[in-house]
Amino acid sequence: MAKVSMVEREKKRAKLVKQYAGKRVALKAIIEDQSRPMEERFKATLKLAQLPRNSSATRLHNRCQLTGRPHAYYRKLKLSRIMLRELASFGQIPGMVKSSW
Repeated sequence: MAKVSMVEREKKRAKLVKQYAGKRVALKAIIEDQSRPMEERFKATLKLAQLPRNSSATRLHNRCQLTGRPHAYYRKLKLSRIMLRELASFGQIPGMVKSSW
């Protein structure tokens, strides 16, 4: 089980990313537009730098939905390998059967 503080920090980051996504996209569009004046693009760069660091999507880290484990994460199921095996053993994931021989 992951530390509760780490899981909560990740939730806070996800909330900030969602909150600032539109503003971030608009500023990046201004920065990339070569037809705009250099001063306007530079101001947009400064505004982008003023946004909170945790509002950047690259700061997010995938974590298991059940345990919060950051490593061995399956994106499709949003689970760690440990929980995937445990749930598959109990037959709680449709279509998945733990092999035995």
